Amino acid sequence: MLISVEGIYRKGKVELPSLPAQIADDARVIVTFVDPRNVDLRARGIDEAQAADLRARLKTFAEDWDSPEMEAYDNYDAAKAGLQTR
Repeated sequence: MLISVEGIYRKGKVELPSLPAQIADDARVIVTFVDPRNVDLRARGIDEAQAADLRARLKTFAEDWDSPEMEAYDNYDAAKAGLQTR
């Protein structure tokens, strides 16, 4: 049986948003890393026109979003909780 669950790889561990039902703690897994630049928008219900509109509206944020100072928000939840992030 194969079950797919999307998660985030962070600091050597895979974090899952929720645990799949009927899976043992010692279950074997296969991890596939997905290129974040290649998102299947159609699978998410977004067509080409909607994607172009969204890209145009978000373009004004790109320079700020990609600046090195924004890395402080990469581990925002941990920083907010007072945990050391680096």
